[in-house]
Amino acid sequence: MNILVLGSGVIGTTTAWFLARAGHAVTVVDRQPGPGLETSFANGGQISVSHAEPWANPHAPAKIVRWLGREDAPLLFRLRADAAQWRWGLHFLRECLPGRTRENIRQLVTLGLHSRATLRALRTETGIRYDHLERGILHFYTDERELEAGIRAAAVMREHGCDVQPVDTDECLAIEPALRGATARIVGGTFTPSDESGNAYRFTQALAERAAARGVRFRYDTTIERIEHAGGRVTGVRVRSATGAESLAADAYVLALGSYSPLLLRPLGIELPVYPAKGYSITVPVTDADRAPTVSLTDDGCKLVFSRLGDELRVAGTAEFNGYDTSVNAVRCDAIVRRTASLFPGAADYANARTWAGLRPATPSNVPFIGRTRFGNLFLNTGHGTLGWTLSCGSGQAIAEIVSGRAPTVDFRFCDGL
Repeated sequence: MNILVLGSGVIGTTTAWFLARAGHAVTVVDRQPGPGLETSFANGGQISVSHAEPWANPHAPAKIVRWLGREDAPLLFRLRADAAQWRWGLHFLRECLPGRTRENIRQLVTLGLHSRATLRALRTETGIRYDHLERGILHFYTDERELEAGIRAAAVMREHGCDVQPVDTDECLAIEPALRGATARIVGGTFTPSDESGNAYRFTQALAERAAARGVRFRYDTTIERIEHAGGRVTGVRVRSATGAESLAADAYVLALGSYSPLLLRPLGIELPVYPAKGYSITVPVTDADRAPTVSLTDDGCKLVFSRLGDELRVAGTAEFNGYDTSVNAVRCDAIVRRTASLFPGAADYANARTWAGLRPATPSNVPFIGRTRFGNLFLNTGHGTLGWTLSCGSGQAIAEIVSGRAPTVDFRFCDGL
């Protein structure tokens, strides 16, 4: 089949790769001049099956209320006259019920384990390199109640195959000695030795190059304006580039546009509960390798992740619900710099931190939408939230199987006829 993939982030690019490997003729369309230049560009760098506890959990509502009015809050809702934001928020509260949280953890762990294994196989097949490290991920806590909640969530993840285990303070320091400056604050943690880290942007670039060599056509600098349809099927996609407007037709279409997916689906009568959650990151040059972490870390209290990417340290996290605003809030970035410098003093050139913000496509449950729509030739691979990098390869392989008419090899809650 001729297949059109909308979006060239890590999700769209992995989708294109697996579709091409399945024997399809693939074209990828993106408004950017190259792959991975939006949400995939400067994320936290973690392949983190252990990050499967969704934002929507029984403890979340009280935390959000406590954080209201704090400009540097880990989770910040800027309430707007935006019906989509309010609908999303009501769905989010429903997903905070304990039973729903447990089921969402199961979904995310199952897809995450499959995706991580698929990434490893792809790495072996292609020889692709992207500053990856296989040293596990350590979640550390500075609050006893947060630690207890984290250990309970870890127990649910273990039920579904994630090798996450509780560790005490001494074990945290043995796993990552660079935390020694924060010894007095750390009360314990959880460690997942099979988790990984790596540069998602470098991966996306390299995979796009290999996909192009395999025959995938990439059309960059091309804005997607609308999806055209008739008789229950998509008939084309209206795009605009430097040469003007045109309609691109294919046998099948895969929507992988992250936070922008609902905007294209709404005119088709599909209300997709995906809302942009702006995340921030800083990237700093490492100046003292002995003081900088090499194990990827998650600071659960501040909702920050730390990944060593070559000779730089990437720190990313927090979430700001403020529509499609992509501006960088200096207050929030300064808070990330301060927290990092307090944990790893002298490790990096914090005065020259590069700041970034990107829109993560959040669903209320954190579980992405992968599968069929009510339009017979329109498919979804979107809504991965903070786990796009973690879930990308498994999601790409699964949607390629679905588009090809095969049953997916992973037991996941795929959408069908949305």
